[in-house]
Amino acid sequence: MKILFIGDVFGKTGRQVLSRYLPQVKKKYNVDMVIANGENVSHGKGLIRKHYDEMVFEGISLITMGNHTYAKRELFDYIDDADRLIVPLNKPRSLPGVGSRQIEIKGKKVRVTNLLGLTFMDGKSNNPFEVIDDLLLEDDSDIHIVDFHAETTSDKIALGYYLDGRVSAVLGTHTHVPTADEKILPQGTAFQCDVGMTGPYESVIGCEKETIIKRNLTSLMTPFRVAEDEGQFLATLLTFDDHTNKCTDIMRIRIDKDHPFQ
Repeated sequence: MKILFIGDVFGKTGRQVLSRYLPQVKKKYNVDMVIANGENVSHGKGLIRKHYDEMVFEGISLITMGNHTYAKRELFDYIDDADRLIVPLNKPRSLPGVGSRQIEIKGKKVRVTNLLGLTFMDGKSNNPFEVIDDLLLEDDSDIHIVDFHAETTSDKIALGYYLDGRVSAVLGTHTHVPTADEKILPQGTAFQCDVGMTGPYESVIGCEKETIIKRNLTSLMTPFRVAEDEGQFLATLLTFDDHTNKCTDIMRIRIDKDHPFQ
């Protein structure tokens, strides 16, 4: 079983890169299932219905979100029908959406859960460590992948070790920069602090460089403008043993102008 996790898809460029490279990546690596983080898909913040439908059409089995989940009000109009969408499990109870979903792939029950970090976030979410404990009491999946959408590497590493041996993989999203720390933890859980961003290559985590530089030079709150260029495709490929359901390999995938697809 091979499962591809695509890092935060950012804006128009991210959608174009996804459409361009995903079919080739799936074919090259014999991918069985694709997961993607979609909280930045629509103009850098949120996910409108049109773009949700496009991701499903591209072959994304499940779409995780993050701190910008509810940035587009249109989400409230279709979220109850969006059976591929996963919002942070530890969101405030008043907000709609499903935080963990299980589907069947090749006879295996595959669960994907989305969690939101607390450090440097808005502080309104529930404790992810406590919330995931409650979920695991009833989880009967064969493979369980957690998207931990968080700011700090320390939070992500701590959750990785906390869930080691209890879930199949803990993959970080949100910071848009891929980390070179992919590994299998001692009890068998695959881990990476951040998968990275599928979106503009010449940018500051997806935004135009000039506006961010000006903000740092002047301390003025210049508006964020989504960058557009040839883009980059960043993802992580997980390989699972069909007999034990254990992850046997975790591999980063990077495609950009300096690392062309081969």
